[in-house]
Amino acid sequence: MDRVLDEPLKKTLGPATAKVMAEHLDLHTVGDLLHHYPRRYEERGQLTRLDELPLDEDVTVVAQVADARVLTFNGGRGQRLEITITDGSGRLQLVFFGRGIHKPHKDLLPGSRAMFAGKVSMFNRKLQLAHPTYERLDADSGDGVVSAFAGRLIPIYPACKGLESWKIAKAVDAVLPQAGEALDPLPPALREGRGFVPLPEALLKIHRPGTKADIEDARQRLKWDEAFVLQVALARRRHADAQLPAVARRPVPDGLLDAFDARLPFTLTEGQQKVSAEIFGDLATEHPMHRLLQGEVGSGKTMVALRAMLAVVDAGGQAAMLAPTEVLAQQHHRSITEMMGDLAEGGMLGGAERATKVVLLTGSMGAAARRQALLDLVTGEAGIVIGTHALIEDKVQFHDLGLVVVDEQHRFGVEQRDALRGKGKQPPHLLVMTATPIPRTVAMTVFGDLETSVLDQLPAGRSPIATHVVPAADKPHFLARAWERVREEVEGGHQAYAVCPRIGDDQDEQRKKSAEDEAEKRPPLAVLDVAGQLTAGPLKGLRVEVLHGRMAPDDKDDVMRRFAAGEVDVLVATTVIEVGVNVPNATAMVIMDADRFGVSQLHQLRGRVGRGSAPGLCLLVTEMPEASPARARLGAVAATLDGFKLSRIDLEQRREGDVLGQAQSGVRSSLRVLAVIDDEEVIAAAREEAVSVVTADPELEHLPELRTALDALLDKDREQYLDKG
Repeated sequence: MDRVLDEPLKKTLGPATAKVMAEHLDLHTVGDLLHHYPRRYEERGQLTRLDELPLDEDVTVVAQVADARVLTFNGGRGQRLEITITDGSGRLQLVFFGRGIHKPHKDLLPGSRAMFAGKVSMFNRKLQLAHPTYERLDADSGDGVVSAFAGRLIPIYPACKGLESWKIAKAVDAVLPQAGEALDPLPPALREGRGFVPLPEALLKIHRPGTKADIEDARQRLKWDEAFVLQVALARRRHADAQLPAVARRPVPDGLLDAFDARLPFTLTEGQQKVSAEIFGDLATEHPMHRLLQGEVGSGKTMVALRAMLAVVDAGGQAAMLAPTEVLAQQHHRSITEMMGDLAEGGMLGGAERATKVVLLTGSMGAAARRQALLDLVTGEAGIVIGTHALIEDKVQFHDLGLVVVDEQHRFGVEQRDALRGKGKQPPHLLVMTATPIPRTVAMTVFGDLETSVLDQLPAGRSPIATHVVPAADKPHFLARAWERVREEVEGGHQAYAVCPRIGDDQDEQRKKSAEDEAEKRPPLAVLDVAGQLTAGPLKGLRVEVLHGRMAPDDKDDVMRRFAAGEVDVLVATTVIEVGVNVPNATAMVIMDADRFGVSQLHQLRGRVGRGSAPGLCLLVTEMPEASPARARLGAVAATLDGFKLSRIDLEQRREGDVLGQAQSGVRSSLRVLAVIDDEEVIAAAREEAVSVVTADPELEHLPELRTALDALLDKDREQYLDKG
């Protein structure tokens, strides 16, 4: 945006309103407010739907007063005004107390229409608005409301306490004249070729449309801005990466990879062979591979990554695998050394002829083991290293780092990836793995600078997982039966997990209090409490252990080793077991308070069972009522094992901002009208246009408006976030 749109809102709106906008809506400048678009529009004369109101959310409704009555309580000392409003689809109760009842009693007569705003709450099993603010919508209200909402379409803005939709509309009116100063980021040829209205006109039409066609024109144009500017950023990233030099890494015939393949007791799936061929093709080029490997839980991603690492070792380089937690790093180290056998014993007695050394490097290692690992890396003795962020420290030096494999990419910060990337003599090849299936549009948007490979076949021998919802509140005997099923699995020689959302010690007390304050909701169940209840009750006599992120690393590893060895029957854990934990003998999982987890997270957790030849069982325990959205979400998880289908459901239920990794980038989402699930065609077309623009003019020298928009959208942090490699 240009300088006019960069002007602070307090200049135009005054400090009080500007403060509320900054604190609650993250709006700071004129440009921010102009890009705070209406959520929907109401037509004058057309009533709002009251039958779709979300509980615990701030809403704005347009409705007609059906009746009003004053009730007394406390022996006549207290007064309460109850007003029922209707819109044809449903009815809603408004409540005013004490001295606050006189004005609404006078204003809101039966038959009058108004806009009401407030937080939807529940009282006596009915939805209500307590002390809503309101603005009458009749011509004789005499307070300028009608002129503020002139025209047939009333914009309803995303609002907050203290700033209702109509107040935001008035603020927009104050800055709308400056929309004419907005710089248009779309190249003129692209805009004219696609028949888009200019940006200033789009901003006027989205805020003050005369017709529904105006809204559609504006939305199409603004969607394109968002998709195109983001795709230009990604295309520039890909273009810059393609200019970097890298050492081509080709596996040698009869080397480590061939020796490993010859020993495999199974045949790679068709998908694993295809993805491996794509990776080997990238490794053989003289610019760095940037590839995203996504696959279903248990689809064999680790096997594909290991073969890539072995190919690099064959070619004289080293490979590093970065895992987000110590538990996962240790698990990977254990499974990779087991898969490789004596091929992982390079330089040791009994090591195979073509063997290399596989070392583990984590923050909690003893000094002697750490010193040896560092020495093995700098001399090149170790071809493969698996570690946590400890790999990134300055002390860690490689002989010749050729490949970096990042597991569960979304858990790492940008600086961590960049630091590891800088440890090669030339930029190493990069393979990013994720077990969270990502719809195509998200892959194009979030991981748009990476080539994508998908593993969607499960290896032979993997068992199906049956998933059931256990409604603990409606049917408590179902929960008792769940623990009986766990006992039966253990008696059959198998093991089980119980997963809880919280650890449950003093450090959680504060969160517990805030959760209790919040509409007196029960705090989430905790590992330490549940483990105690199980050992004293339904699982008495079984070997029950706990695992959570606050345990000492050695203790965590000890518990995981004993669980993997079959010395523990039931592991009560937090989501620390969500990814990478592989115990084929574990067949059952009970997830407590399952409604507190996201859809994709539940799918990840469920993937820890059914990893062997015996079928898996996953029980989703919830106290949420049957008709609630949370129960519908759990039902969706129980109904399918297709991670891609679930990731789509997950995405549809979350805000767009989450999709772009708001939490990782530390910057609010740039998406206002673009929906990454619904706007696949827009994103795909914008990507094509962006590639041709960047190919012709990588520095955007001839497109200063686009460069300015890019700078506004991608401040330094965000551009770094998009740098996935």
